[in-house]
Amino acid sequence: MLKYILLSFVVGLWSFQLQASHLLMPMDQVQSNHLKAYGIAYWILENQGTVDWLLNYRGGSFAVEYSQKLENECVIRGVSYEVISDAQYNQIISTIASPASNKDLMKLEKHPKIAVYSPKSKQPWDDAVTLALTYAEIPYDVIFDDDVMYDKLPEYDWLHLHHEDFTGQYGKFYRIYRNTPWYIERQRKYEETAREHGLEKVSELKLAVVKKIRNFVSGGGFMFAMCSATDTYDIALAADGLDIIESMYDGDRADPNAQEKLDYSNTFAFQDFKLVRNPYEYEFSNIDVDLRTRGLTQENDYFNLFEFSAKWDPIPTMLTQNHNRVVKGFMGQTTAFNKSLIRPDVVVLGENKAAGEAKYIHGVFGKGFWTFYGGHDPEDYQHRVGEEPTDLNLYPNSPGYRLILNNILFPAAKKKKQKT
Repeated sequence: MLKYILLSFVVGLWSFQLQASHLLMPMDQVQSNHLKAYGIAYWILENQGTVDWLLNYRGGSFAVEYSQKLENECVIRGVSYEVISDAQYNQIISTIASPASNKDLMKLEKHPKIAVYSPKSKQPWDDAVTLALTYAEIPYDVIFDDDVMYDKLPEYDWLHLHHEDFTGQYGKFYRIYRNTPWYIERQRKYEETAREHGLEKVSELKLAVVKKIRNFVSGGGFMFAMCSATDTYDIALAADGLDIIESMYDGDRADPNAQEKLDYSNTFAFQDFKLVRNPYEYEFSNIDVDLRTRGLTQENDYFNLFEFSAKWDPIPTMLTQNHNRVVKGFMGQTTAFNKSLIRPDVVVLGENKAAGEAKYIHGVFGKGFWTFYGGHDPEDYQHRVGEEPTDLNLYPNSPGYRLILNNILFPAAKKKKQKT
């Protein structure tokens, strides 16, 4: 009798596995670890598999052909999954394909090669994207000015810029940190690198890097920036050929008429902004919201993600996949963007409408794409210099970090024919 029961169980299990042709990683509230689910999707692509990204279906779920190896990987990484039959998956596809449904299926086919633009020496702050990549177990390379100047960027598909000051003012940390060892060493290294490339000033080096990155995007690359790497990138482009920084940063006075000479046609995202000329003020321009007047605190600081048409606007739909449409705000040297200064061709993905600010924006440049995300760390409201990095084991379901990982998978999507 026992043998019969065991045999029946084995036959039943074998029969179920024959029918169970897909593994679904739900990305709604039932998912135990949203962030590592992205790592599983990347791992599949890295191993020459394909992933169906089910846009707007249960929070942007992932579906893959079933294998025992894949199921084991989900168990090891603590990712929730459901094993479903062909018939069940076909029903999901039918629901998604309905014209009445704001859903779509995006086929992910190739893992993007990822570069993080960051100093290779230790910095007195963390990097949210590096934390997300490491936690999700997604491989990446760290590159910096020398690599960019020696034309290494074309080796990559996706580039991240975080807490960088592309104006050459060392983050405008002069007033508080100019006598600290890390600031002194940073300035020495940047000046040395500039000279190695035949440039007199760090601002000239950073402008050259910005232009190399612009060429990377124009040629079809994907660029994602956070915190001060967003507004200072555009400021550097607008100030091409101008001296906008004072003597403590580059040894000579700034052009007093630089504001009137800015060329906004060079920028990716912003226009008509005003520079903050005071070298002692910890701010670059009025692109960033004024924390003194915005009237928001940790308790009431939120931004809303827009809902786009999955079938007609698949790119912004991919970038806004989430299990929460309302996301906690967080500060940074550049916290959020004044909506009145955003170019009309830019897509706003997330905003605080009442405060008149955008948090998350996206655009096209040449053959490539860029995304700017304001703030420093989605799970540390006011991350200060010298604080310990955020432990993402405490935030496996972070909606704010999910937006970063959407951008990492975005380049893997198979391009669809335009519907018009």
